[in-house]
Amino acid sequence: MSDKIIVAFDAYGTLLSTASIAKQLASHFGEEKAEAIATSWRKYQLEYTWRLNSMNQYEPFSQVTRNSLQHALRESNVSLGDKDVEGLMKAYDTLDIFPDVGPCLSLLGNKTNIYPVVFSNGTQSMVESSVFKSPQLQQYSSSIKSVVTVEKVKRYKPHPDVYDHLARQVGKDLSKAQDKASLWLVSGNPFDIVGARAMGMKAAWVDRSGAGWQDALMPGDGGQPTVIVSSLEQVVDAVCK
Repeated sequence: MSDKIIVAFDAYGTLLSTASIAKQLASHFGEEKAEAIATSWRKYQLEYTWRLNSMNQYEPFSQVTRNSLQHALRESNVSLGDKDVEGLMKAYDTLDIFPDVGPCLSLLGNKTNIYPVVFSNGTQSMVESSVFKSPQLQQYSSSIKSVVTVEKVKRYKPHPDVYDHLARQVGKDLSKAQDKASLWLVSGNPFDIVGARAMGMKAAWVDRSGAGWQDALMPGDGGQPTVIVSSLEQVVDAVCK
């Protein structure tokens, strides 16, 4: 793969819409409360991963997802029984995809110089279920060459170890300039973009809302996306320039 451009797509928030879990929550709490819970669920899911990194600890993403759901439910002063929680966890493996995912992956299937992978905080089981079994994403799964998760590293994005792990899994070495130049992260999550850029990778940020780049953690070009796209359909042209 040394001669190929590696394009690593983040899963949650980039290919898969975490907000779509609100449909399942609505059957328990109604639409308005469901949307609030879904938003909090995602917020605490990410916060828990960062806290675990800071504490030098690790829990599988499936457990993090379950724990952050409980946090979101308690915050909204509601609860669910074990059976309903299990139902939501299963639904998390079949989240809706964003409308631009299909056209992007279909286009990539015809590009022999690009090697698309999914790179995620999720467990291998969670992500593979989403890619190969979910009704919406599985029809494009032939375009995805590999699924790389952080499970073996036991760290979460944006820890440097996870980007090193990605590079090794796709036959790249982040100590080599030519390898960094051909390894792209595609993500809708700013923290992921900044993490990849800090390691010298290239990164395409998906700005579907059109709000523009606002993250100010890292000054200079190193804290900015290499490119900003409004749709995944623009990724192929962006990485091939």
